[in-house]
Amino acid sequence: MSDIKRIGVGARMSEAVAYNGVVWLAGQVGEGANVAEQTRDCLAQVDRILAEAGTDKTRILSTQIWLADIGTFAEMNAVWDTWVPAGHTPARATGEAKLAAPKYLVEIIVTAAL
Repeated sequence: MSDIKRIGVGARMSEAVAYNGVVWLAGQVGEGANVAEQTRDCLAQVDRILAEAGTDKTRILSTQIWLADIGTFAEMNAVWDTWVPAGHTPARATGEAKLAAPKYLVEIIVTAAL
């Protein structure tokens, strides 16, 4: 049986949990004045956490992206499209949701293979 590995353990949640060859990242929110800046920051955090888990963005299986305003879909995609490696696009869903705080415009949730 595989051991469960937790990364960035906090009182409420971990940044990621790895088990049996898969790593699940908590939703990542970013800093910035607009969706593009926040998306870049979120994806940088995803890169950092995946590296700490021992994997990278070429091994992402699925991604959920939540936007505070679906009208910013194209702005977010412009950043996403330059970040995601060609030939390694994951299954993905994007929706609109009220996020944890009004300052957050985007939240990205990733599941990847180790």
